[in-house]
Amino acid sequence: MIETESRAQVRTRERHERILDAALDVIVSRGYQATAVSDIATAADTSKGGVYFHFPGKDAIFLALIDRSARLLRERVIARIGAETDPTRRLDAALGALVDVFGTHRRLTRLFLVETPGAGPRFYTKTLELHGDFIEIIAAELDAAVAAGTIAPHDTRLIAQAWFGAINEVVSQWAVDTSPHPLGESLPGLRGLLLRGVGMAVS
Repeated sequence: MIETESRAQVRTRERHERILDAALDVIVSRGYQATAVSDIATAADTSKGGVYFHFPGKDAIFLALIDRSARLLRERVIARIGAETDPTRRLDAALGALVDVFGTHRRLTRLFLVETPGAGPRFYTKTLELHGDFIEIIAAELDAAVAAGTIAPHDTRLIAQAWFGAINEVVSQWAVDTSPHPLGESLPGLRGLLLRGVGMAVS
């Protein structure tokens, strides 16, 4: 038997999402440290009590928001990679997908790569966890390329960390630039550097 949500449950879920949407707008605009729960409540068109009904405080809102944002970005990267079957193309697609997805969702990218690390020491573990998810995606594609004989055996975890570190730096600078160029313009140079680093020919 398929259970359906009651009207009250639907309204609760919609208010929950509206608060997170408002938090994204405010935090990306003002920064995490300068954002108050009252700012989020105003942007969500609700009261502070309405916010506290769903979340115990600003930290909880922020954690829920970055989890939601990271999940969306991760799902879209995986979907892009999944469209390819050849290990070489999948590895290339992994790099292109990361840059393209981050470039297409600038506000989420700023939250994920800029605001989360800058929110304070209490979020350091969460930052490493989120970065680790994307590093594992890259490492899995590197492992598949090694298994297929496309690239020579390497310490794929270390290379994946280096790849994500390079992508993180390029994308973070773009996310805070007040007059950013299209992020895709950085891909050819980044692609050549990283793919040649594992012995792949770059056309």
